[in-house]
Amino acid sequence: MAVYTDVLDDDLAAFVAEYDIGDVLAFKGIAEGVENSNFLLRTERGSYILTLYEKRVRADDLPFFLGLMEHLAAKGFACPVPVKGRDGVALRRLSGRPAAIVTFLEGLWPRRIQPVHCAGVGGALARLHRAGADFPMRRANNLSLAGWRPLLEAAAPRAHEVRPGLAEELAAELDRLEAGWPRDLPEGVIHADLFPDNVFFRDNAVSGVIDFYFACTDAFAYDVAICLNAWCFEADGAFNVTKARLLLTRYHAARPLSQVEYAALPMLARGSALRFLLTRLYDWLNHPAGAFVKPKDPLEYLHKLRFHQGVRDVGAYGLG
Repeated sequence: MAVYTDVLDDDLAAFVAEYDIGDVLAFKGIAEGVENSNFLLRTERGSYILTLYEKRVRADDLPFFLGLMEHLAAKGFACPVPVKGRDGVALRRLSGRPAAIVTFLEGLWPRRIQPVHCAGVGGALARLHRAGADFPMRRANNLSLAGWRPLLEAAAPRAHEVRPGLAEELAAELDRLEAGWPRDLPEGVIHADLFPDNVFFRDNAVSGVIDFYFACTDAFAYDVAICLNAWCFEADGAFNVTKARLLLTRYHAARPLSQVEYAALPMLARGSALRFLLTRLYDWLNHPAGAFVKPKDPLEYLHKLRFHQGVRDVGAYGLG
């Protein structure tokens, strides 16, 4: 989450008046994340999140994202629910941007990840995959294998500013991934961005999942690989096998992984590391002036990529 677009008081009041949620009592920006402008909105009826969708989010994708949250919530999965205006419409415009209000989830995301959090996120991810299994809409993953080369080509001329030789190393890795990428794995709706700041906990139990604006149709195991990268490395860069084992076993208990999916995890984890390295690299080199949020270090994911390059089987992830 972040703030890139300012909202004037009069515009906000007119926008909220289209909903049956009462008058605005408080309103402030949320300075986290990199994609959209997000605000904590408190009205006479409660607390909400107001999101303005910035240019990197395609307007045509918004019905998928909002529809998915409605579908998951109806299945009992804890996530924000889009709030509809008096006319029954959830997606509107504010300050020149598509905008929507969603319900507020209680809980805190873990600043210091413990094994219990990894176990919880493994189970929550599996429940998400199962709850979304009959969601009727599809959305291609624009940030999967086919999208990585354009990102690399856009960043390559200045990649040396981050690390000498980085463009060449990433190009060689992308060649290997394109040659060996797993195909025909079980797929469905995935979150595709389940980082710690998108999972809320209360008393060490998952209380909800937010930020579905990368959700798409792709391999379930790829979503698992994203979580291995996001949750199972320590601050010093070391991979925590205990955390990985808990994440995988709790996922497997709720949605069993096939042997083919397990065998694909090392390659999928490499791909996941490259994906986030490339988007972080692009954002680092093209950081918008005036944004509240600081871009994230792309080299964190270079270290993770190198770790997975040395993995031969899932034993490295704590499984026999």
